[in-house]
Amino acid sequence: MVWRNLAIVVVFVMLARSAFAQTDEIQVYNGEIDEVGQASLTLHNNYTPIGRKEAEFPGGIVPQGSYNGVAEWAYGVTEWFEAGLYLPLYSITREGRPLINGGKIRLLFTEPHVAQRQFFYAINFEFSYNAQHWEPTRYSSEIRPIIGVRFGPVDLIFNPIIDNSWNGVGSLDFAPAVRLDYNFSEAWAVALEHYADYGQFRDLAGLRDQQQMLFAVVDYSGEPVDVEAGIGHGFTAGSDGLVLKLMLTKSF
Repeated sequence: MVWRNLAIVVVFVMLARSAFAQTDEIQVYNGEIDEVGQASLTLHNNYTPIGRKEAEFPGGIVPQGSYNGVAEWAYGVTEWFEAGLYLPLYSITREGRPLINGGKIRLLFTEPHVAQRQFFYAINFEFSYNAQHWEPTRYSSEIRPIIGVRFGPVDLIFNPIIDNSWNGVGSLDFAPAVRLDYNFSEAWAVALEHYADYGQFRDLAGLRDQQQMLFAVVDYSGEPVDVEAGIGHGFTAGSDGLVLKLMLTKSF
């Protein structure tokens, strides 16, 4: 029943369309979820001190000097399902103007006890309502498969993300993310994360216009909050030169 419902959602989402956009969340998902009945809050913070000086579409936010963030609320519904709400999404432009960007819901389906498995998989769906300065379409969504494998203290995780904005299969956007991390202990880890955006399937971007970014990341899991901090550099003209990210998570 669960996988049949997932298949229906996948087909529904695959009828959508993608568009380039900034992001409130710079993260590779590992499929781990809150325990049943447990809630959590993650504050995503991203700042672009060196970035593109033109917006990706007319009326959009200029990346350079902008700060983007969101409060992500999550709740463990079952051992294999977590529901999430991103609200509010917000930005501060390089001119210092505060903006509200919209909100979104998240549905994450995973195998139980994924953190204990050597090979693991999951799938995440997000559905967004956007301000017109954040994305060129009012509604958009994301399908994010999660595939990973562990070799002792090393984790390799792949998220072949498909972004869409409800306008046909050919306009789906391929934006994969990969993470390779080394766990020194249960509390500390370091990682390399690669984020790319190759554009729409019907008109894939050339290398110059692709987004290709590499982040160096440090993770801490413990009290009083979990912390993930990273610094990223873009390698193409379509990427930002320097991006800083900070995630703070507290479980309740």
